[in-house]
Amino acid sequence: MKKSLIALAVLAASGAAMAQSSVTLFGIIDTNVGYVNNVATAGGGDTNKYGLGTSGASTSRLGFRGVEDLGGGLKAGFWLEGEIFGDDGNASGFNFKRRSTVQLAGSFGEVRLGRDEVPTYSKASSYDLFNQAGIGQFMGWSAWGGSNQTAANGNNDANGARSSNMVSYYTPNFSGFTAGLGYGFDEKSDADNDKKGRYVGGFVAYDNGPLSVTLAYDEKSALTVNGLKGVDRNVLTLGASYNLNVVKLVGIAQQTKDDRPGLSKGKNNAYMLGASAPVGAGEVKLQYALYDQKVIDSKAHQISLGYIHNLSKRTSLYGTVAYINNKDASSLGLVAKGLGNTGIAVGDNQTGVQVGIRHSF
Repeated sequence: MKKSLIALAVLAASGAAMAQSSVTLFGIIDTNVGYVNNVATAGGGDTNKYGLGTSGASTSRLGFRGVEDLGGGLKAGFWLEGEIFGDDGNASGFNFKRRSTVQLAGSFGEVRLGRDEVPTYSKASSYDLFNQAGIGQFMGWSAWGGSNQTAANGNNDANGARSSNMVSYYTPNFSGFTAGLGYGFDEKSDADNDKKGRYVGGFVAYDNGPLSVTLAYDEKSALTVNGLKGVDRNVLTLGASYNLNVVKLVGIAQQTKDDRPGLSKGKNNAYMLGASAPVGAGEVKLQYALYDQKVIDSKAHQISLGYIHNLSKRTSLYGTVAYINNKDASSLGLVAKGLGNTGIAVGDNQTGVQVGIRHSF
């Protein structure tokens, strides 16, 4: 009888402990039929491309996240997330480069260790109506001629959106005010610069009712930009939105500045204005962006129109059409994942269309 009671007590204790922990499988599959014109060819001409693509409305992903209640308001957790490609089933292999962190959270905020979106991008990119996905997305976070030393040490994405070997901290919400800080260790010795691949940055934000405002600043060290080594890149971003219920207004102003050894500073400014409005079971989005590439004395204008129709809370149909007009030496092309290289020739224009389905789980 005593053994039975002891066994029941152990099972009860085990069940209570398990109830305090949870692991969730989640993801998004977003696949579309896409088309872009004026794609530059190796022979110097141009062609049109069409076919099945991925991540037209949201980046397709698969992930696992878990949380354990440690008591006293303290929680530990993990997050593993990788990009998936519905068009070819991840022909090049699956990894957790979108996010692989362990974290500790409590009344003090949250601390994360590992590879993740840098805090500045994580917050400031939220003002893009096209979710940093597909042909309609705001392209202020571009490589701008730089590698961010991706090949050298694997620390940063080419556009600086993520960093490996990072410690980040997010504050609690203080009456609408929040902040985030991040530091990415370079962890690589280099003959040219011992800071190669290092990241540091942060943001402050205010979210209260219909108004949201964010100011973000970060620095990536010792990049290679257009063949020049040892470039330090600073990015200052101001983003804001205001929800009038019948329409939501958004805007971004961004300056990317390169400190180039032996040369003057190189600058690329990007600006975005947009509006979205609910229409029945869906949402209409209109967004305009100007890319003022002062480093090459050239500009590009982009306009994007999209509609998402929600079939349910998890499944949506969408359509996007976008147009980019390059001036002078500019050669920005629309981002159509899954169609291969969609780059265009200097000074060319490009139109793209994507129609697809997005399912989250």
